[in-house]
Amino acid sequence: MKFRTEIEAPRSVHRISHDDGGVMLLGSCFSDNIGLRLEADGFEVCHNPMGPLYNPISLHSFISRLIDGYVYTEADLVYGDDRRWHALDFPLRYSGDNQTELLERINKECSLAADCLSRAATVIVTFGTAWHFIAADSGKTVGNCHKFPASYFVRRRMDSDSIVKLWSPLARRLADSGKHLIATVSPIRHTADGLHGNQLSKATLLLAIDNIPNTEYFPAYEILVDDLRDYRFYDRDLKHPSDMAVEYIYDIFSQTYFSNDTILEARSRFAASLRNAHRPLL
Repeated sequence: MKFRTEIEAPRSVHRISHDDGGVMLLGSCFSDNIGLRLEADGFEVCHNPMGPLYNPISLHSFISRLIDGYVYTEADLVYGDDRRWHALDFPLRYSGDNQTELLERINKECSLAADCLSRAATVIVTFGTAWHFIAADSGKTVGNCHKFPASYFVRRRMDSDSIVKLWSPLARRLADSGKHLIATVSPIRHTADGLHGNQLSKATLLLAIDNIPNTEYFPAYEILVDDLRDYRFYDRDLKHPSDMAVEYIYDIFSQTYFSNDTILEARSRFAASLRNAHRPLL
């Protein structure tokens, strides 16, 4: 008797190995979960170098700017009531008292991220939500609200057609440069939208990814929600996957994208990383 629906690992023709140009993971904090596991298995990995981004517009803007070599200027910063400068494209840590120093840090870290992207053979994007915040004065979508007052923003939910229209050219650019694009939907629940709102958001993302060309879908969302389907596999906040759930999803990911030889090599490198991390008591 079976008491749950087990999702078998889909076998992809694309392979991730230790010998290719590496993997870049961008998107929600679920990208960090998988990125850390890839690192532990000895892969060349760059995950969320500027911090998590959750909506498709911010992710699209960030990748496009890395490809184009965009340089951030004073026009990209906002001065807050806290008398600090803020880069709303990125998480809260991209704030500072000194405008020049903040811009130098952003452009330096973007340059490093662009280098990671240029070397990566595989790009994995994890969409977290179809909701996004638009700055009322500029009309631009922000990656993070930086604790600005709610009145500073307009909140909207993208539809699947808009996401497809936005992402299709970028997916082609990545494919033309020899990169394999994998997209997934974060299984992390955005309960602030309400359970119904969260489901509408995730469904929008799922419909969109299914229609973006040159893009392969990995079912991380379904593995947690439909396969594991139990609060035992969530963290204490009942939103994020537990460590055990991440391991389970990563195991299916490895079966999907690793050859048998790569799996053996990954196990060997993981064991070596554990030995190197061990500090004997003196």
